[in-house]
Formats: sequence, structure tokens, C-alpha cells
Amino acid sequence: MIYDLKSRLRNHRALVPPLRGVGFQYGFNQQQVDPWVQYWTEQYDFKQREKFLNKFPQYKTNIQGLDIHFIWVKCGKVPPGVTCVPLLMLHGWPSSVREFYEAISHLTTPTDGMVFEIIAPSLPGYGFSDGAVRPGLGPAYMGVIFKNLMNRLGHKKFYIQAGNWGGIAANAMVTMFQKEVLGLHSNMLIILEKIGVEVQTILAGVKAAMQIQSNEYDPILALVVEETSQIHILATKPDTVGIGISDTPVGLMAFLLEKFSSWARLEDRSLKDGGLTLHFTREQLIDNLMIYWISNCFTTAGRLFAEAFSNAYRILRIDDFPTEVPIWKLEAKNEKVFVQPLNMKKYPNLLGVTKTEDGGTFFALELPKVFAKDVFKAVKAFRKFHEKNKICKY
Repeated sequence: MIYDLKSRLRNHRALVPPLRGVGFQYGFNQQQVDPWVQYWTEQYDFKQREKFLNKFPQYKTNIQGLDIHFIWVKCGKVPPGVTCVPLLMLHGWPSSVREFYEAISHLTTPTDGMVFEIIAPSLPGYGFSDGAVRPGLGPAYMGVIFKNLMNRLGHKKFYIQAGNWGGIAANAMVTMFQKEVLGLHSNMLIILEKIGVEVQTILAGVKAAMQIQSNEYDPILALVVEETSQIHILATKPDTVGIGISDTPVGLMAFLLEKFSSWARLEDRSLKDGGLTLHFTREQLIDNLMIYWISNCFTTAGRLFAEAFSNAYRILRIDDFPTEVPIWKLEAKNEKVFVQPLNMKKYPNLLGVTKTEDGGTFFALELPKVFAKDVFKAVKAFRKFHEKNKICKY
């Protein structure tokens, strides 16, 4: 696999040069391809990174016909006065369980009388979890799989930390399983309303274009349409783009790393290198790419967009129903694209909002210590909430 990968990287076609004076405004800057290829082929230590990725215990179990991969870090011997708390962690796109590695070390260190037992699955179709073989596996159905996974591991009740697509799946879980989920800490508290986020985004783009013509330009609307291209293409034709991306690691690299640039800090789009190494290490970013490349999961991961924005999924009307589950929102300073006003009707038990001074979409990877501290803070609040209502086991 490594020999084939390096061969593909080294023998990519000559690229069309970027426009003069641009950074990542048009997407991944072509002049940055060769430096990344050189790092990936010559400096990235495959054996050492393999050991790193295997540092946590990993398993597979078959749920509803799919082999689901998950990291499972148990509490071990807990010191006196410390409670072991089960935490389901759900990643998103274009991320993977790799996003949580640095944070797991903090979360599994006893703090304020708690320590977490971590269960971090790869979403179905992502990484080493099987993808669906027939249409229909949207976020809510993934939520059923995750609930069954937690039950199989002995947890009838548990907490969730989630963001991006994991956050949308978790949002469905706190709606459907209000007695099982004890609390949700989310760094992307988004609901898919009836009309569909992708339709709203397209309409926002049309409105932005109309405002340009009428000299009433709204930069926020323009920003939304500029940074949601993946929604339009993956929600409609994931398999078409998947054919090209799955065949070329350079294409995979450009498609995914461009999102790590703009979603970490939008202003970095003006930088020639996209500012990627200002927020992440090269090893972290290539680790994530390796998980996508090894498992050839770009297409199956992308299908989640199509399933979530389908008419068949909309009729579930998950977000029409409120949840009594306590919620905590982490609002990253640089998360500017995927932001919605808080829906208090949906979340009557919103216990707190943390607004940070830094960080973007991939918060756990970017600021793992700050991330873990906020998770502890949220779960502590959840436990107090349940103690007051006398319904919490943990």
C-alpha cells in the first residue's frame, strides 16, 4: 500500500499554476502540492505513525449488518473518590477519530473527581467502519447504531461529545433517546430544519448575488456560499467526485486540507500556504489523510451528505421535537461558517455556552487541552443537573 501510495504521489500530472497573488481563496494552492507531496513521501514516518495510531485499544463489532470500528479506552483502576464516566465521542467530515487523539490523554486523566471511559467510533462509511450497501443511512440512523454500540459495551446511560456530522447524529440521539443520553457537549450545535440546510445555503448564495447587483452586499451570506461547496456536490453527486478523489492521493490531499485551512481560520485563505501549520502539525494532517486513503472511504463518507439532505430523511422531522437532555455548547471563535442561532425551544435545558478566544471547526485537534477542560466542565454541570432531578446513575 505504501509503495503504491508513494508512486501515485510522485507521478502526479503537472498542475495548472494558480492565479498570481492568491493564497487559498480559489481552493488549495497548486504551488503547495509539491512541498506536501515531498513531506508525505520522504519525511512522514509510516512505521512510527502506525505505532502512534495504534496507541489506543481499537475494536470492531457488527451492529445491524455493519462492522463498526471504535477506540475504547477504559478507566482502569480508578482512584478513591473518582467516578468513571462513559463518554461517546463522535467526529465529523473531513475528519476521523484521529481528531481526538491528543484530547483523549487529557480526558482520561482524573479531574474534579471524574475520569472518562472513552468510546470513539468511526462513523459508518468513515475510516475503518463499514459503509452502507443501500440508501438511507442518515444521521438519525447512525445515532441508533451508536446507541446500540454503547448498550453492547455495557452502558445503558452515557454522555456524548460531538461536532460536525457527529454533532448532527448526536442531536438526533438526544431527541430519540432522552432517557439514555445524560448530556451532550457539542462544538457544532446545528439542526437540519425542514427546508434543509443545503437549500438554505443555495438561497443564501442567490440572495448574496442579488445584493451584489443592488449594492447591498452582505459579506456573511457571501461567506456561507463560498465555504459550503462540499455540501452542494456531496449532497447531490457524491459518487461522481468520489471516483476522482479515490483514485489520486494528491486530489484527496487538496480536497481535505483546504477545509482544514479555511475552517480553522478563515483569514488564512489569504496566505500562500493556507496557514495549515499554524494550527496543526503536518503529521496530524497526514495521519487523517492516511485513514481516508487506506480505507478508501472518501465516497462512503461523502454519501452522508446525500442521505442527510434527502427527502426521505427530512420526513423524520427529528428537529421538530424538543429534548429534555441537558446541553452544553462550545462556540469556537473561528467557527464562522456553520453557526446557527440557539434554538431554545429545541434545547430547554441548555446549561451553558463556552465562547473561546481561539479555535475553529476541528477544536479537539487544534486545542485539545482547552477542549478537554470544557468537556469536564460540561459533564460536571450535567451531573449536578441530574443529581438535582435524582435520575442519574453516573
